[in-house]
Amino acid sequence: MSRTHTPITDELADYIRQVTLREPEVLRRQREATDLHPQASMQTAPEQGQFLHLLARLAGATKTLEVGVFMGYSSTWVALALPAGGKIIACDQSEEYTRQARRIWRESGVEDKIDLRLGPALATLDSLIAEGHGGSFDFAFIDADKLNYEDYYERALVLVRSGGLIVIDNVLWRGAVIDASQIDADTEAIRAFNRKLHADQRGSLSLVPLGDGLTLACKL
Repeated sequence: MSRTHTPITDELADYIRQVTLREPEVLRRQREATDLHPQASMQTAPEQGQFLHLLARLAGATKTLEVGVFMGYSSTWVALALPAGGKIIACDQSEEYTRQARRIWRESGVEDKIDLRLGPALATLDSLIAEGHGGSFDFAFIDADKLNYEDYYERALVLVRSGGLIVIDNVLWRGAVIDASQIDADTEAIRAFNRKLHADQRGSLSLVPLGDGLTLACKL
């Protein structure tokens, strides 16, 4: 154990991938192709994807939720951790991006595990609550528009069971959260969200400085 963080240089990041990453070939190809996309920054890092896979396994997840699909990288990692009959309800608004996600799900053999709900995610989450799905999800991953993070989290708290895990991406926002000169709406929203979770006693909490920062909240 250590009281300090080891700085992650590019060379050390490469080493970490060399000795830990077990990325399926179909996901590697998709990730590398996405590196050329104008919105490549929305792509989950491979270490994060593998970490989500591990968390879903540790949670014994069979029913999970994803808010923000993009091209299907993170949802595929999680789906590969689910047993036969497991299900992800995946929320996104983009037909364009999720068309690529469907292809990756199909190539990875997990298409039958993913129920894609196209439309505003808050409306989808509210519908799930109204349909009686409260307390029935084992795991949730939130990686969507930052202005709605608090609202997504509140819905996820209703939908996830006690002892279930909620994971939220981009909570370090490329370091902007500690830069006082950054006062744009997204940065302020993430700062407010981080403060909210720090004070919220409804879950146990840890922030993992992996990728752009992942907050883990276990619902009590």
